[in-house]
Amino acid sequence: MNLSSARYRQALVAITLVAALGAVTGCHKKEQPVNPASLGPMPSTQPAPTANLTAEPSAIDVGQSVVLNWRTQNATSVTIDGVGEVPVNGTQTVTPSTSTNFHLTAKGEGGSTEANVRVTVRVPQAPSNPSDNGDMGSEAAFHQNVKDVFFDYDSYDLRPDAQSAAQTAASYLNSHSAIKIVIGGYCDDRGSAEYNLALGENRANAAKTALVNAGVAATRIRVISYGKEKQFCSEESESCWQQNRRAQFSLDR
Repeated sequence: MNLSSARYRQALVAITLVAALGAVTGCHKKEQPVNPASLGPMPSTQPAPTANLTAEPSAIDVGQSVVLNWRTQNATSVTIDGVGEVPVNGTQTVTPSTSTNFHLTAKGEGGSTEANVRVTVRVPQAPSNPSDNGDMGSEAAFHQNVKDVFFDYDSYDLRPDAQSAAQTAASYLNSHSAIKIVIGGYCDDRGSAEYNLALGENRANAAKTALVNAGVAATRIRVISYGKEKQFCSEESESCWQQNRRAQFSLDR
């Protein structure tokens, strides 16, 4: 065999191997890349929001207010039906005219959640016998039996002496069903005007609650706060301050 024949055979073998390899690789289909859109939305890695909604108090008479208080976590937007969009945490004073279910929706990157609280509004009932005006009694007898109650500094809790006075007042009012009263809440002159208005209202409502618990109809009682605006005594002493920290009962004419 000469040199040219050997080179011819080597070239023929190389061509045969290349053809065989091409045939093998040609049997496999070319894989198509995966379209990310076909996999759907990626699950969120953010935690789901949580929410809590409370109302204080949860039961009121018509015309009174409640404070809604809400706290959320992992929320970026919060709405309350009937109130609108609110901060993710906060409080809001509302005055519903009827019993209301307040519904909160909190949304965040991790999803959404809801919270609810119900406020009961007590509506006055018509008297069973409108023609019965009851016994008004005398104004002197009223002041003799329905006495003001007094409070400790920065407090609206009824002391034992105030509870006793409220029981005596309730007994008199229950026997004189035609009497309606106004309870004024007062404070001494320490602290801001805004703070004392709220404290005075709490004191008046504490006295009202004691009467209602003793059987006096809530519809016969109206409350108002004077804060520190109407002082009974102007001296800077504890005995004077004590006179100003009171819930005063007056005939509602």
